[in-house]
Amino acid sequence: MNKALGKKTKTAFVCGQCGADYPRWGGQCTHCGEWNTIKEVRLGSVASDHNSRAAGYADSLSEVRLLSDVNLSQAERLLTGISELDRVLGGGIVAGSVVLIGGAPGAGKSTLLLQAIANMADRNISVLYVSGEESLQQIAGRAHRLKLPTSQIMMLAETSVQRICDVMDGIKPQPQILVIDSIQVMHTQDADSAPGSVSQVRESASYLTQYAKKHQVSIFMVGHVTKDHSLAGPMTLSHIVDTQVMLGSTDDARYRVLRADKNRFGSVGELGFFAMDSTGLKEVKNPSAMFLNRAETPSSGSVVTVLWEGTRPLLVEIQALVTDCQYGNPRRLAVGFDQNRLAMLLAVLSRHGGIVTAQDEIYANVVGGIKVTETGSDLAIVIGVVSSLRNKVIPQDMFFFGEIGLSGEIRPVANGHARLNDAAKHGFKKAVIPKANAPKHAIQGLQVHAVATLAEALDVFSEL
Repeated sequence: MNKALGKKTKTAFVCGQCGADYPRWGGQCTHCGEWNTIKEVRLGSVASDHNSRAAGYADSLSEVRLLSDVNLSQAERLLTGISELDRVLGGGIVAGSVVLIGGAPGAGKSTLLLQAIANMADRNISVLYVSGEESLQQIAGRAHRLKLPTSQIMMLAETSVQRICDVMDGIKPQPQILVIDSIQVMHTQDADSAPGSVSQVRESASYLTQYAKKHQVSIFMVGHVTKDHSLAGPMTLSHIVDTQVMLGSTDDARYRVLRADKNRFGSVGELGFFAMDSTGLKEVKNPSAMFLNRAETPSSGSVVTVLWEGTRPLLVEIQALVTDCQYGNPRRLAVGFDQNRLAMLLAVLSRHGGIVTAQDEIYANVVGGIKVTETGSDLAIVIGVVSSLRNKVIPQDMFFFGEIGLSGEIRPVANGHARLNDAAKHGFKKAVIPKANAPKHAIQGLQVHAVATLAEALDVFSEL
């Protein structure tokens, strides 16, 4: 009986499209609606699972500690030598952490990681780069083209996560950094489906994450994206890893933007900026100057605002265009921020500003391809619309920021003083900001107009 139980295996039925689990096989997945995507997955033997759980419980009991006894001192982080990457990671790499870096093909994911591990290997930090897609000759050719030091970088061409971990165990001393390129081509013996399927990606990522936590190895996983720019594979992939960053490009494809979508060891929404050239990705030390490359001749509808991205301010230009409606239904189009918020701001402008745009087509755009995720740009958007409607040019040394409420009040934003100081450093002379963000002491060279309502902000604009 015991022998029979020892051979019994646990199985599950998983949709290869969305990752939904079922107790039995079915022809159609009720979650995503796809047909013939439910496959049987072997999860392992009951006896082995029971033994592993028992061992896990024993280990956890031996590690039980009072929360008050836990050392609060922050573990030393490993620096990659690329300050923009370190910023997005929260100040460097935490030992035992798992970082998932995603992006479209050609964005520069592999290039960025190759540059990072070359910098670390040159500082005697042991690294292992595992390639499941490219040959070692291709990677060596890229490193030679980028003029990177390669004598200390260990390489491996493998797609089995079990064999990768066996190789890691056999290297003495064990590498501190492991790069998996990419997680979508990895496979594990615990899943019977083909590499790249939902179950294989989930199980492979889970296996590597457990290895990282047990051996205090920091792992970078490269992830592919779908046509809608979301990470390919199960949603649980984002929950498994500690940090998820996405590498994208601006509209003109000259720059790359690295954004932290999840970070257990740092700020979410932190941005890193790079310029792509023939020698790889180069850090952009002053991203505000990158997004403020304005036309020599000022035009109406152009306004500057100061965003707060992660832990630093960022000056960007917002453009608005108001034109006569050519058809029966006026269009409202927003690029770079929420289109529904544009509609709400126009309603507030009509109700509390006395400026009606119901019969006009309105287009708004954040220059440079940056995505605005905060409400501090509300005032700049509204002023840009009014500037275009009245064909009145805003001085190029003037900027606006502030959140607009439904009752027409101008609400304060976070880190207002830091935004003002950064704009003053870039040569701006005038600012229109929320009254609650008014600085206690004057900032040299900056004239601040603190307003409490939208009507007051429009009065300041009319006096220009």
